[in-house]
Amino acid sequence: MRIVEATITEATYIALLARITFVETFGHFFRDKKDLEEYLDQTFGVQKIRNSIEKPNNIFWLAYIDELPVGYAKLKLSSPSKFIASKNVCQLQKIYVLKDFLSKKVGRSLQDELFKKASESKREKIWLSVLKENTRAIKFYHKNGFETIGDHDFQIGKEHFEFQAMAKNLI
Repeated sequence: MRIVEATITEATYIALLARITFVETFGHFFRDKKDLEEYLDQTFGVQKIRNSIEKPNNIFWLAYIDELPVGYAKLKLSSPSKFIASKNVCQLQKIYVLKDFLSKKVGRSLQDELFKKASESKREKIWLSVLKENTRAIKFYHKNGFETIGDHDFQIGKEHFEFQAMAKNLI
């Protein structure tokens, strides 16, 4: 496995991975596939990913196995949360891995890179949001030192999702 910090030249890989992994993880929750397609187009377009990579507040990583891109992660360096008093916090915005590669510890390797960068940036805490029904991810984050700090909702099209916010001390 090889983990690299992504540049805009890898935006197409990230956009494709984002679409596939989002559908693998959440696709079954959508009754109206048009809502899902619209969300994918709005959120994971190649130009949108390029723009996001170019922002100095965002850092993306790609994981490769046998030269194939199999997962990605995104850290937002400055991202206050309504659940955390400090403003010196960052957000683990995304860690997604293709289903066929979940057993290869790709998520753990991406998370390690992300934690390293978050610590180097002198942030006090790192936080994330996870779908309450995504028990696999919640167990992963608990195992890696995150604690639940609150709940919030998110709407995509006609679908209503319940999330929990989790955080971990970095110092």
